[in-house]
Amino acid sequence: MLMSDMMSKVAASRHLTNEDALEMRGRVYSDGAINADEVESLFALDEVADRHDTAWTVLFTEALTDYLVNQQAPEGYISQENADWLITRISADGTVKTETELELLIKVLEKAKSSPASMAAFALNQVKTAVISGDGPAACGRELEPGKVGRVEADLMRRILYAFGGDGNIAVTRAEADVMFDINDAVADADNDPAWTDLFTKALANCLMAASGYAVPSRDVALKREEWLDSDTGGVANFMGRMFSGGFRGVIDAYKAPSLEESWAERNAKFAADNYIAEVVTEAEGDWLAERIGRDGQIHENEKALLRFISEESPNMHPSLKPLVDAA
Repeated sequence: MLMSDMMSKVAASRHLTNEDALEMRGRVYSDGAINADEVESLFALDEVADRHDTAWTVLFTEALTDYLVNQQAPEGYISQENADWLITRISADGTVKTETELELLIKVLEKAKSSPASMAAFALNQVKTAVISGDGPAACGRELEPGKVGRVEADLMRRILYAFGGDGNIAVTRAEADVMFDINDAVADADNDPAWTDLFTKALANCLMAASGYAVPSRDVALKREEWLDSDTGGVANFMGRMFSGGFRGVIDAYKAPSLEESWAERNAKFAADNYIAEVVTEAEGDWLAERIGRDGQIHENEKALLRFISEESPNMHPSLKPLVDAA
């Protein structure tokens, strides 16, 4: 079938079937590489359809991730130029056009060794759109209650934060934290799924610990769900148990406590030696936190917990935070 005929067929049915995926797979991988024309054909077909069978989603994300991560320079990494191109190509007015293109964005984050922070923040903003408006590709075809974070949205954000945890991206970044704060402001009074509170506090604690000079554990460790702690395995599990069984107090205790894993010994020694310096919230960090927490004129429960944590653990709290801590 000619490409033009296939486009006409899909445009008429608005459905990309498993058979369409099989035909395109043969076309795309016939010479072992994906060229620019094939990339554009995949995007054009995806955007003209309303329904996508599983085989199509697999092909679309697999082929385009391979093209962006493995065939574009530098191999294995996403440059700022390529990140900007992808964001521009899959979005209109800041919103990703299709659910499969959102899946592609996350797959690229997962597969690349490193990518610009703007990509992860952009992906999180897609979930923010779904949470606030109840619409967009991150809604995954479900009817959402606007202004509320459900388990599916929390899990999608957790997946995005994991995905960006490649080389050099261990700590949650300022850009990611800003989106998390935006979402928290929008849903502060809603009956959110407990997974949101769990994720928000862990992500912001991870960001704050890094900003305050701590060598933080990997995102894979820092953002695990509470259920992961159910097994009595010791080691990292015990570390996480100490970290979150006591709320934010547990965070600091876990970073300071001796670990059963030998791999943590050197880090723990460094924490003890540099403890005082590491706990200081700097002027820049204080200004950022004060601006973020006070942006909507309210101090929400999750933010109060964060402020109490800073008050208890930072020996030289920045003056800009004192009014907020007093209010909390």
